[in-house]
Amino acid sequence: MNARLGCLLFGGFMVWGGCRPTSPASRKGEAELSARGQRLTTSLANVGMARTSALAKWILPREMGEISGLTLMSDGRLLGHGDETGRVYVIDPRRGAMLKRFSIGSAVDARADFEGITTMEGRIILVASDGMLYEFAEGEDGERVGFIVHDTRLGHECEFEGVAFDSARGFLVLPCKRVGARKLRDQLVLYRWQLGGSRDSILAPLTIPLRTVIGSNPWKGLHPSDITVDPATGNYVLIAAQEKALIEITPSGELVRAIPLPGKHGQAEALALTPDGILIVGDEATNRSAALTLYRWPPTASTPGPP
Repeated sequence: MNARLGCLLFGGFMVWGGCRPTSPASRKGEAELSARGQRLTTSLANVGMARTSALAKWILPREMGEISGLTLMSDGRLLGHGDETGRVYVIDPRRGAMLKRFSIGSAVDARADFEGITTMEGRIILVASDGMLYEFAEGEDGERVGFIVHDTRLGHECEFEGVAFDSARGFLVLPCKRVGARKLRDQLVLYRWQLGGSRDSILAPLTIPLRTVIGSNPWKGLHPSDITVDPATGNYVLIAAQEKALIEITPSGELVRAIPLPGKHGQAEALALTPDGILIVGDEATNRSAALTLYRWPPTASTPGPP
């Protein structure tokens, strides 16, 4: 990753002062990026550090105050987006630097209720809450790129929030925040969708009884706000902002863990997982600035709910 393209996101609990990602980093900034990367490596190697303690926290710029989704590129860069315009931000998550931003749409940013982002075989996918999928390629800094829209025709079945690509099985996984189908309202529902141009197809949804997922937790329901695939196990990992919940299930629907989200999070809307075991949680701005918080993964031993 080229640190010279980046501007530093503030660490700790400081308010982000703002800079353009196209501005060359100062010599001091280069040194700080290097130091941040080293501190993160040292923290990861510290086996005595509590697994629920934050490894790092990056304060996001004001324009990312409504961060709604995260995903990792194969080269380790992090993609994030807001929830109203098709603008994508590219971040170095290990050192807290904004690298660039680009948008989908030829004249103006595409507008929709965007709720999740993932990468799929070299392409990027944004999902809107009504199940519309926007497929496009990565753009250069400040560029507007064209896109293709896929209609899952599931908008009446579900309010979607989050999307992940299961590369081992070749389909997208889309969790329901609010289930429309009455017969599934007591279930955690994840739709599975295969993109194939004119041969797009839906597979049977993955469903798990809510009572199984909630177990002994005090949650009254479960409203997933993002999903990612663990690159080490292939399991699906979800967060729910409303319940402050962290869920892990297998692709066959077996519960691995259902626990409170570590740390203090006002509105945890976005999630990503690195191959070396870093959980990245993105919070929308509430009474504090939007932020990315990094934790170890997995955070605890497995804690399955009742059979």
